[in-house]
Order: sequence, then structure tokens, then C-alpha cells
Amino acid sequence: MLRRLRDHALTISMFGAILVFLALQSVFGWHARNEELTDLGAMPVAWPAYLRSGHFAEAVFENWESEFLQMGGYVLLTAYLVQRGSAESKPVGQTDRPEDDERRATPDSPWPVRVTGLPLVLYRNSLSIALLLIFAGSFLGHLVGGTASYNEEQALLAGAPPIGVREFLGTSEFWYQSMQNWQSEFLAVGMLIVLSVFLRQHASPESKPVTAAHSHTGD
Repeated sequence: MLRRLRDHALTISMFGAILVFLALQSVFGWHARNEELTDLGAMPVAWPAYLRSGHFAEAVFENWESEFLQMGGYVLLTAYLVQRGSAESKPVGQTDRPEDDERRATPDSPWPVRVTGLPLVLYRNSLSIALLLIFAGSFLGHLVGGTASYNEEQALLAGAPPIGVREFLGTSEFWYQSMQNWQSEFLAVGMLIVLSVFLRQHASPESKPVTAAHSHTGD
């Protein structure tokens, strides 16, 4: 058991943190939402009802959307673009690695590599495809949750009739929410790419070795 925990410690830590912070977000979001409702003269909602609300869904999916866009775009762009000296870049001039050649497949290689054809084509791009599909799902969740939240706000503030998902997609509010997150995610990745040229973190695969020259790119 201890060995299994050690072998999966990074994943356990990440998803454990997700559950903790998501639970805390729901609690603090619930209190914040009830303060808003009270200020507007509306009745506060119970926590279970808040978890089903557009306010909570919008907040969650709005952030997931930007994270998966960033990661999917990053994985895809690093396949074709380089930054000399960055630990986040493959070496300058490298296309596929030797290990990416399906002719070097072994009995332990994943099955799509051994059967080739369309399964191999999809598998060669499966990481970016999966991340961008999750982005698409999160984008839809943000849109649906945002529509519900927007309609609730408009009903409380002005007694306005509800609008549909398509109408909310065309509002500046929806795109403002998206852009403020998208730009921050790409800022974070861009800073990591540049800072990893000059700075180090020993023992981290996201950093070049401490003794590596600034001009050394990737592993």
C-alpha cells in the first residue's frame, strides 16, 4: 500500500487538492451568493440548492475551461514550436523523437502503436485531443451555467425575461468572463517558458538540471 501511494503520490496530491479547494469554493461561494441575494431583498438559498445553481456551475466551468484550453494548446504548440533555452521546449531542430516512430514498437507498447492505421493516428495526438475535448465540455458547462446565472441576476435586478444559451453566447458578459481567464492562463505558461531558460528548481522535471547552461533546451 505504501509503495502504491508513493508511486501515485503526485496524482493523489493534485486530485486531493482539487476536492479540498472545490469544496471550499462551494462553501465560500454559497455565503457570497447569499449575501448578494440578501442585498437584493431575495431569500437566501440552502447549500445543496447552491450546488445546483448557475452561479456555482459558471464559476467552476469558467475556470476549468481556461485551464484545459491552456494545457491543450500548450501540448499542441510545443509539438511544433520551440523556445531556445527553455526547459518547456523540445530541442531546437527536433521533430519527432526516435521513440515516436511506430517501427520501434515493442510488445510493451500501447496497442494502437502495434496495430497502426487510424488508431495510431489518433493515439499520436490523443493527449491534445483529450485536453481540448475537456475544454469544449467545460466551455459548454460555462455557457449553460452562465446563462442560468445571468437570467437569475436579470430577473432579480430588472424583472427581465430569461434568455437562451445562444443569446448569452452573444453577450459581452460571457466573453469578458472567458477572456479574463484565458489571458491569465497563457500568461502563466508564457512566464514558465521564459523563466525556465534562466532559473532552476532542482529535482523537478519542469526545470533543466541546475548545472545546465542557459542555452540548453529541453532535456
